[in-house]
Amino acid sequence: MITKTAMITIAGRPNVGKSTLTNKLTGDHVAIVSPKPQTTRSRIFGVFAQSDTQIVLLDTPGFHKAKTRLGDYMVGVVKKSIVDVDAVVLMIEPVDNIGTQEELLLEYIKAAGVPAILVINKIDTVRYDATLPIIERYSERYNFDAIIPMSAKKGEGTDRLLEVISKHAKAGPQLFPDGMSTDQPEKHIIAEIIREKLLICLDKEIPHGTAVEITKFSERGDEDNPVIDIDATIFCDKQSHKGMIIGKNGAMLKKIGKFAREDIERFMGARVFLQTWVKVKENWRDSNTMIRNFGYVE
Repeated sequence: MITKTAMITIAGRPNVGKSTLTNKLTGDHVAIVSPKPQTTRSRIFGVFAQSDTQIVLLDTPGFHKAKTRLGDYMVGVVKKSIVDVDAVVLMIEPVDNIGTQEELLLEYIKAAGVPAILVINKIDTVRYDATLPIIERYSERYNFDAIIPMSAKKGEGTDRLLEVISKHAKAGPQLFPDGMSTDQPEKHIIAEIIREKLLICLDKEIPHGTAVEITKFSERGDEDNPVIDIDATIFCDKQSHKGMIIGKNGAMLKKIGKFAREDIERFMGARVFLQTWVKVKENWRDSNTMIRNFGYVE
């Protein structure tokens, strides 16, 4: 029985592993992951239970210097997510330097007056003793509740993190029903899975200029053999990118659709018939109206 809850924000620079950690802890594909920075655009709630405690993770966009209105929105999401939570997990890479993004995040955490946990991710990429000067440097900069070396990808250090997070839980009823792993609607997760495949299959700036809208979502068949029909429109912000997304004879779009369909079927637990189209909306990332239309609103 749930008797306590903990609301925890995960913050850090782009591509540090926040979404990987969220998926690892929730045990579900609630946040998209790719090797490219700025993958997450909106705040995603990941929900799971730990003994008598329901833990709600706020996976936030990578904190960066904004260059578009979409970027401004993403930075705003991070700032708001640090306020009125039980604790903040500041996730960094094993680099012996406190960067500008980390300095700013520490200032926001300090101003919010919330407890902070430092997670040094990707320790599987360095020698263990390489974390010692990092721990010393950050300990001098801020009084963290705990400093935890971790590999979110491999799950190393997650037990220790859960132990520390649980100490910040407060008595109260559970916030989300049993079995719920995210607050995101199914159509949003499906759109994000498709965008994840764009990030993985395409190169350089193209994926960051894309957004996905689900225009059809319907079910047919029976309980034993359900089929979900999905129509998705991929928007890009440059005419020259449209052909690259489609590829020669539609090869790239077919590849993206195939990879996305496989993950969507795993997520939905049903066969999926997915159709995709590509349209151009020039400079949509600087349009407040388009940003809101694609669901990037607080």
